Amino acid sequence: MAQALVTGGTSGIGKAFVEALAARGDDVVIVARDAERMQELAEELGTKHGVHIEWITADLAKAEDVTRVADWIEDPAHELDLVVNNAGFGLHAKLLDKNQLGTQRRAFDVMAWAVLELSGAAGRAMVARGHGRIINVSSTSSWIFSGNYSALKAWVRSYTEALNIELRKSGTDVRATALCPGWVHTEFHQRAGVSSDNLPGFVWVDPDQLAREALADSAAGRAISIPSAKWKAAIFVAKLPIATPIIRTLSSKLSSSRQKK
Repeated sequence: MAQALVTGGTSGIGKAFVEALAARGDDVVIVARDAERMQELAEELGTKHGVHIEWITADLAKAEDVTRVADWIEDPAHELDLVVNNAGFGLHAKLLDKNQLGTQRRAFDVMAWAVLELSGAAGRAMVARGHGRIINVSSTSSWIFSGNYSALKAWVRSYTEALNIELRKSGTDVRATALCPGWVHTEFHQRAGVSSDNLPGFVWVDPDQLAREALADSAAGRAISIPSAKWKAAIFVAKLPIATPIIRTLSSKLSSSRQKK
């Protein structure tokens, strides 16, 4: 029986991963801040699917908590087949707003440093065993210019592609995948203070579909996973040089749509 670890696994994309993994019979370790929500989810899915689900209470904005989780991952007693670095949150802080530096720092800690440290721990442990998969959640916004959220997710994508190259050179069956979702039907956007009321229905992706496609891409060893054909096509176009002015305009409009709640 395989075992996976998912950060930020109590809601949104992370929860979809936990549910998909449990449904296929994998044991799961959830990492999040809310112990009560983790326990409820563990009991629900454990009973439903007959799998073992445990949890680690940690705030990945705190260096000591990140290191504690990294040490757990790298402990030879914990043989993880998959690590999903999903924890994160939306940013609507203006880049020049000095009052938002604390929020920006927390975002760097959770969505960059934690990804770096936990991926490194997972990579070393998996290479030692000869197999394993790492999924780091980036975003299609990594191809646009919408504040520090886009910048951080671009870093995650670039870092994961570089990590995947290094893992391939290890001569083992260990691979890393950057998951780049578009608009997903979760509470993420409301929490981030982003208005999505005027978005057409066709842009949305179901979180269960996203988790299934991402797991399939990861198993296949793909460096990039963009769930749904429509978002694959959108990113293909976005990469074309002729699209750059359009991307800049879109980025400006998206930034303007952010609202403080």
